[in-house]
Amino acid sequence: MDNLEYLRTCIKFDNTYFRDLVGFYSPVDAVQVPNPTLLCFNENLSDQFNFNRKYFDSPEGAQLFSGNIKPDGAQSIAQVYAGHQFGGYSPQLGDGRAVLLGEVIDENGERFDIQLKGSGRTPYSRGGDGKAAIGPVLREYIISEAMHALRIPTTRSLAAVSTGESVYREERLPGAVLTRIASSHLRIGTFQFVASQGDKQEIKKLADYAINRHYKGAFQANNPYLQFLIEVADRQAMLIAKWMNVGFIHGVMNTDNMTISGETIDYGPCAFIDTYHSERVYSSIDTSGRYAYLNQPYVAQWNIARLAETLLPLIDSDSEKAIQKATNAVENFIMIYEKYWLNGMRLKLGLNNAEHTEDLAIAKEFLKLLEDKKLDFTKSFLVLDEQNFKSFCIWMDHDPQAITWHQKLQKRREKNEKRGIQNIVNPIYIPRNHIVEEAINSAYQNDLNPFSKLIKVLKNPFKPSIGYENYENPPTQIDESYKTFCGT
Repeated sequence: MDNLEYLRTCIKFDNTYFRDLVGFYSPVDAVQVPNPTLLCFNENLSDQFNFNRKYFDSPEGAQLFSGNIKPDGAQSIAQVYAGHQFGGYSPQLGDGRAVLLGEVIDENGERFDIQLKGSGRTPYSRGGDGKAAIGPVLREYIISEAMHALRIPTTRSLAAVSTGESVYREERLPGAVLTRIASSHLRIGTFQFVASQGDKQEIKKLADYAINRHYKGAFQANNPYLQFLIEVADRQAMLIAKWMNVGFIHGVMNTDNMTISGETIDYGPCAFIDTYHSERVYSSIDTSGRYAYLNQPYVAQWNIARLAETLLPLIDSDSEKAIQKATNAVENFIMIYEKYWLNGMRLKLGLNNAEHTEDLAIAKEFLKLLEDKKLDFTKSFLVLDEQNFKSFCIWMDHDPQAITWHQKLQKRREKNEKRGIQNIVNPIYIPRNHIVEEAINSAYQNDLNPFSKLIKVLKNPFKPSIGYENYENPPTQIDESYKTFCGT
């Protein structure tokens, strides 16, 4: 059996979304591309599915990951969904440049989607070409893999290929396709689309599918659909807290970009904070600051409210009772988020023995110090990790307020329980914006070495890597006008 024949037959696909949710998608195949070339292949992720590296990391693998060959058993579809985009409702969106090949089971028995992103036009392309350039594809590969290494729930990247053709944005750019792995691609926007059709049985069908796939325990509750809403909200609260704890800004938190599974998805105009500024915005399209760093938990709550609206007919046949029950779940969101956020901040500040009343004030005061002194978010927590008062004073430029704060921190640390070695939570390496840009710009010049080096160091963000010291630090000069862009 040759490589190509092996790749056609080796992936054991299932297609529950295709079978169970007819009407929630359109069948479509990926567009053929002229000269696919493998840019990168995620060997660690492939091992999770027992994919044979020899066959996948090959020229024939590039044919598979570009969409030029369709594996046996795949039922390629574009999913339909609606969504609020920057607060405005769009009744029909959908996968305008992606096809879902199907689902695979990993070595732990967990189900995952395999999707090609940038694979050409679909019925939901809305005038776009459905394709992607190398830059956005590599950005998603870099950031999603960094998020995974930072222990943050995320979709992941299995492979990226160049297509051998150009795409046209503001300029002519080389095209590419990303292979994305996700627990599912169910979104809040999926529920919005189905609910807009006004058929309660169809909403129930989608909700049952989502519960069965991600929240099976909810079926045991007295009110499974209310429990489903509560559990989705909890996962999103935990996710956003993790974002905030590492200084991540998603940039486009539309309801069609929030997953039911609680994974981070759709890395378009995203970035990590360097100099700490609570109202930081990087996205070029977020002109109002709706999705600024500080706003992310409140936007997530707003999005959860939109999910709740779709579930009202299932939560209670009495509309007033349904609204009250759903409202209670939505209103609890910020309280739950703040609990997760503070627990994360305690770990970052070297605190344990939770529930000390001063912890919230200590955490918020530290962030205010960072903002007032315009200090780097990631590096500042590493300075604290050193537990060297002299280094801290130098970092804070001997600021009296900072020294007083440090005294409070030390007094609180004295209340810590004696424990064994704890997980290190403050990363040394994040995808710093200037280094990500360097990697992408080099890739446009056919040089993948900076990209490969960055991927290598981001795999172990908590462990120092000899020879990678320049990846630890912010640039000497911060570009305050730095913007990121959506890849469409």
